[in-house]
Amino acid sequence: MLQNKRRLDATLVYLIFSGVGSLSFSSIATVNLVYQVEVAKLSPLQLVLVGTALEVVCFLCQIPTGVLADVYSRRLSVIVGLFILGAGFILEGSIPLFATIVVGQCLFGIGASFMDGAEQAWITDEVGQGRVGAVFLRGTQVGLVCGFFGAFISVGLASIRLNLPVIVGGSMSVLLAVFLLFFMPEHGFKPVPKGERKSWGELGSTFRDGFRVVRRSSVLISILCVGLFYGLYSEGFDRLSTAHFLADFTFPSLGQLKPVVWFGFFAAAETILSLVATELVKRRVDINNQKHVIRALFIINTMMIAGVLVFGLAGNFYLAVAAYLGFGVFRTVNHPVYTTWLTQNTDAGARATVISMGGQVDALGQIVGGPPVGYIGSVFSLRAAMVAVSAILSPVLLLLAYAARKGKRKIVAVEVAEDVTMPELV
Repeated sequence: MLQNKRRLDATLVYLIFSGVGSLSFSSIATVNLVYQVEVAKLSPLQLVLVGTALEVVCFLCQIPTGVLADVYSRRLSVIVGLFILGAGFILEGSIPLFATIVVGQCLFGIGASFMDGAEQAWITDEVGQGRVGAVFLRGTQVGLVCGFFGAFISVGLASIRLNLPVIVGGSMSVLLAVFLLFFMPEHGFKPVPKGERKSWGELGSTFRDGFRVVRRSSVLISILCVGLFYGLYSEGFDRLSTAHFLADFTFPSLGQLKPVVWFGFFAAAETILSLVATELVKRRVDINNQKHVIRALFIINTMMIAGVLVFGLAGNFYLAVAAYLGFGVFRTVNHPVYTTWLTQNTDAGARATVISMGGQVDALGQIVGGPPVGYIGSVFSLRAAMVAVSAILSPVLLLLAYAARKGKRKIVAVEVAEDVTMPELV
């Protein structure tokens, strides 16, 4: 009875989880790669291999970790995930070696797999489907604000020692898990029936069912091929862009502040610009017209390719910053438009299957595409690696041009998802 009385309102707990989680995430993400390059001295290939290990672990763990959330408790799945995730970052920040960073990132992947979808399912069970949309929106707003401030907390700690944001961010995750252990309620949970639980067989079935649906539509084939190239390019860019800044540019002086502060400015500027750009796209692009959607994607992806290329070749720091931020903003805008395009070309009965298949294709692309780019960065140069990233992304334009000629089916009215995320933790 006393234990139940300690539980807080589910909506309040979800908002605390969203805020503290984003604060922790942003504190780590803003300078994590700076730490890996400057303190741990990882090579470009090692940086990418760390990311590849993370992706492989996430891919392999999504089924076994899902069992805990489906069968026993979503609350417990979130708490266990936070403990493991936090421990991984504490380990990574404490021992700056390639091996321990790989282990720490693998722990992060395991923890993230425990949490993946569990917190959304938990709050939906607690407040009901009718109210959960408003809770998700408020949680996103709280997360964005806390993440914005987390970037500046990160660079402040990094100015003292570069490993501090990683250790402090991991510690915040562990403390959040302790808080949830005592105050997170769970009254609406019902175990998922055996036939509906995640399994490796279901994963394979999803891929087979998705393949049967996709092969009947040349447009859907083009859409998923575009998603594959997104996965192929992204791991190399995400892992090596910070290393490129550190190795190939001299940061302008900011008085008594250390150069790492620049990365806090990058994160904050990208978040603000992405919010503005997403709103502009929402107002200017007729998302119910497939021709307009594909044209918007063509323009956005052209700017992304140009942004990476200029970032790789620029000799001037400010030009590189402009290209880097421009790429980040267009990448953020691209996600909801691409998702809208995928949704519009999928029948309602097969939509979830095709979207799940798209996620698998992207993950496989990241696993396959990262190491070659890392090899180029190690053997040749980081500039060459960024040019390679631009080249890997370029076939997307051919696929979009092909889809523009083939996509004549009637489009269902869908709204663009207003999904603006903080920079990805890498």
